[in-house]
Amino acid sequence: MADTFSPNGRPHHPHGPTSKRWLPTLLAALWAICFASVFIWQSTSVRSISIFRSNSRLYQSIPRLRKNVFNLTDFGAVDDGRTINTGAFERAVQAIKARGGGQLNVPSGTWLTAPFNLTSHMTLFLAEGAVILGIEDEMLWPLLPALPSYGYGREEKGPRYGSLIHGQNLKDVVITGHNGTINGQGQYWWTKYKRRALNFTRPPLVQLMWSNDIIISNITLLDSPFWTFHPYDCKNITVSNVTIIAPLIGAPNTDGIDPDSCEDMLIENCYISVGDDGIAIKSGWDQYGIAYGRPSTNILIRDVTIRSMISAGISIGSEMSGGVSNIIVENARIWESRRAIRIKTSPGRGAFIHNLTYSNLTFENCRVGVIVKTDYNEHADDGWDRKAFPVVSNISFVGVRGWGVRVPVRIHGSEHIPIRDVEFKDFAVGLSYKKKHIFQCSFVEGRVIGEIFPKPCENLDMYGMDGTLIKKAATENVMVDIDYDI
Repeated sequence: MADTFSPNGRPHHPHGPTSKRWLPTLLAALWAICFASVFIWQSTSVRSISIFRSNSRLYQSIPRLRKNVFNLTDFGAVDDGRTINTGAFERAVQAIKARGGGQLNVPSGTWLTAPFNLTSHMTLFLAEGAVILGIEDEMLWPLLPALPSYGYGREEKGPRYGSLIHGQNLKDVVITGHNGTINGQGQYWWTKYKRRALNFTRPPLVQLMWSNDIIISNITLLDSPFWTFHPYDCKNITVSNVTIIAPLIGAPNTDGIDPDSCEDMLIENCYISVGDDGIAIKSGWDQYGIAYGRPSTNILIRDVTIRSMISAGISIGSEMSGGVSNIIVENARIWESRRAIRIKTSPGRGAFIHNLTYSNLTFENCRVGVIVKTDYNEHADDGWDRKAFPVVSNISFVGVRGWGVRVPVRIHGSEHIPIRDVEFKDFAVGLSYKKKHIFQCSFVEGRVIGEIFPKPCENLDMYGMDGTLIKKAATENVMVDIDYDI
């Protein structure tokens, strides 16, 4: 006989037919109570899940960053990836302009559009899952005049295509979000470029010109047709927590960030993996850049991770005819790249490259670690000045580590463009290529402080850590067999 339990929890053994008569009734009651309990639990659980989900949405809700806030859907936008929303973006920007500034929220979804302009005192906020998608039809991309410091479009003479997101003569512009994406659908443009089917220079993804107080943060920039983010003659720019992606091969000229004649700029906490230079600091091309005369200066790059199998992680030039100065690069990891750090110029560029500080760098599996090239003979046209030689000086490398590097250093100055005042300290780069001249120099003057690896070239003075001169360089003009394949 099965045990039952009394209210006090103790088992007892009932006897007689009365217990048997009540047993079916008791079981039915227990079944009813259990069913009701399950129903109540389910209802409560659904409400709890709804509350949890609601809280998740609140956590990802778009913050109010401006007094005036607008939603893209209020202007008729459709997020199906097929409807062209250019008019909606333009109406939204005009509404913000009319109110003296505001925030435009782009909700989750795929928003196809042709290029549109921003306005001053504006925040463009891309929610999580939001994608601004550039249309694959160059007839809908406006043509803009050539940049004055380049003479004409970078690839073709004449006008150039305007960027997907554009702005000129603006102040206080923010592009941010919960890691939403701006997608240029670059494959369309790369294919046409390779087939020579374009009559004008390809467009950047985001370009702001003659503007101040710019913040780009917490977004992803994907598959730009050309240079990805191109601030031109701007001041006070911050790029923070931005991911920039393009195919490593087959995506020509997809530089990540190209400060061009810019002043007071911070680039930090970014991941960049692209088909050309990760970051390239510029300031105009040959005689046009010399005449425009706007340097790139006071730029800090820190805490970045970059990959560039075709070009370089961080470059200066080659278009630097307005000058480049006061550049600090610190805490940078460059991996699986053709070159890690590159400085490139040539006769005809004029101007200067000076006061560059590189510290706490890591090179992983790079073909060359540091390269300075002074014969990058690519010119805007045949009108360049054959006597316009740039001055390259005051460059330091401190705290550099690496492994899997084929040639750690190649500094190739020339009789007309010598490299002056170069310093190496706390430099140790492991090798993947056993060649005699792995530290290559020509027409270089500078110093090595303390022990470095690999053995430096004879062009450099050797100092102890206490500043004592140990060995004077034999000559600054020692020419080694330069490896032109790197």
